[in-house]
Amino acid sequence: MVETTAFGPSDVGEGEDSDDTATEQFRRARDFLLRNGADHEAARAGFRWPRPERFNWALDWFDTIGRRTDRLALWITRPDGGEDGVTYAELTKRSNRVANWLRGLGAVRGDRLILMLDNRVELWETLLAAMKLGVVTIPATPLLGPGELRDRVERGRANHVVTGTEHVAKFADVEGDYTRIAVGEETSGWVNYADSAGSDERFVPEGVTHADDPLLLYFTSGTTALPKLVEHTHVSYPVGHLSTMYWIGLRPGDVHLNISSPGWAKHAWSCVFAPFNAEATVFVHGYERFDPERLLDEMSRCGVTSFCAPPTVWRMLIQSDLGRLSRPPRSVVSAGEPLNPEVIEQVAREWSVTIRDGFGQTESSVQVANTPGLPVKEGSMGRPLPGFDVALVDPATGERAAEGEICLALDPPPVGLMSGYSDEGQTAEVMRDGYYHTGDVGHVDEDGYITYVGRTDDVFKASDYRISPFELESVLLQHPAVAEAAVVPAPDPVRLAVPKAYVVLTAGYPGDSDTALSVLRYAREQLAAYKRIRRLQFDELPKTISGKIRRVELRSRERDGPAEEGRAAGAEFREEDFPELKG
Repeated sequence: MVETTAFGPSDVGEGEDSDDTATEQFRRARDFLLRNGADHEAARAGFRWPRPERFNWALDWFDTIGRRTDRLALWITRPDGGEDGVTYAELTKRSNRVANWLRGLGAVRGDRLILMLDNRVELWETLLAAMKLGVVTIPATPLLGPGELRDRVERGRANHVVTGTEHVAKFADVEGDYTRIAVGEETSGWVNYADSAGSDERFVPEGVTHADDPLLLYFTSGTTALPKLVEHTHVSYPVGHLSTMYWIGLRPGDVHLNISSPGWAKHAWSCVFAPFNAEATVFVHGYERFDPERLLDEMSRCGVTSFCAPPTVWRMLIQSDLGRLSRPPRSVVSAGEPLNPEVIEQVAREWSVTIRDGFGQTESSVQVANTPGLPVKEGSMGRPLPGFDVALVDPATGERAAEGEICLALDPPPVGLMSGYSDEGQTAEVMRDGYYHTGDVGHVDEDGYITYVGRTDDVFKASDYRISPFELESVLLQHPAVAEAAVVPAPDPVRLAVPKAYVVLTAGYPGDSDTALSVLRYAREQLAAYKRIRRLQFDELPKTISGKIRRVELRSRERDGPAEEGRAAGAEFREEDFPELKG
């Protein structure tokens, strides 16, 4: 039976005095999705986004939970075997102290704060505190270097920085008039975060938070140019991630584990907003080096009920004994790149649960997904989420089509969509003709299931046929020798271009002609003739700091690199090298 929340008369939105507060609007929408978690059609038909004029999620939602329950909000295990557990009530008080302390340091509504911490309690404290103050948070991964931090301080117009003492050296040459706050040991020139513990645990906001006030500013990973600055409001992520809660299938009291590094949008999706919207516990597994067996043991010990992981983690998990997890999670999901069918099959066999795909962006919450109430179609990423009018738009005609760019109708805009980029020109480019343009291409079948095709700039033509790298890569990943793959067009005098695969091999497989023949033969058996992989190169894949494959670099290498470079180095294999593949 799904728990629901009963709010008393004191639980009102900022500045609200009517019975129908922003909190109540949010709760009703949340509870509607909980009640219809297994009925996608009913959820789609009946869901309406709450659109309050004033809303501060930290004050109007998170804190109300802390006033009613002693449930754990955050449970973090550390590599040394220690752990931290913080309840909703405790995190409310701790974030209040930090908010009051930051205010004393000069932080005011509209300021911008770079938050660069590993998975530690202070990360959640600071995020909630900034939200309560109306300070805009710029999440940053600890992997960033000085040059990238300089860009964030300058283009992000940062007023404050909160980071761990182990990272302060990166800011040595990052100039700017910003408050430097260090979490950890005393550091010369930096304010010690520990001083916040002495502040008042009762917080009184100054003024109201409007729904369209900025909340988060994300720097995208920038696969082709400088990162864009994506702005989210006090509703677009906190309220928008009701769709993510619905996709995952989160319920009150769940223990939810998401494998994601801080600083990326996915961390906010599944380590902050979606689980806290559901009144679940965010479980964080700390590690220095990923150990799948230790992860499974910790999941079993701590009773993880829902689990989200990228395909790379899933592939590592099936190499271990999935059966050592005595209590498999009720709900498991994956997002980001194609997942091998055999991984899905093996997890289903061992855990009796199906891994479900989802699609979203830094610019939005989850738009399309296989939700708990939908039958899963192999290869499809599912159907549009409640609250999203998804259209596949033909780029030539601008009309809806069976295959086209994945777009969101803007009449009205879904709540779970960014307010825009910091560059008005970039915003106008994606918010045109009544749609938000994702830059991704998909195909929809007669049942409304959408299959991902690729990025608009990744799809290419070979022998006048349109080729989706994503589709070909999905096939390659089914071969046991292939750990990762990226397909790009390679110039060809007859066909104009042919599909070429860059492949990272699974441990134990040599990068020789026998392996190349095996992979090419497998692709030949699985794909139509015009989609065949004609060339193959074993190599590392260039990636962004967030782990996205830089296909643009591979395309450039093929287009502009010295002719026959790969062949001369003995790194590239072609169909014509193997008489067995003729015909």
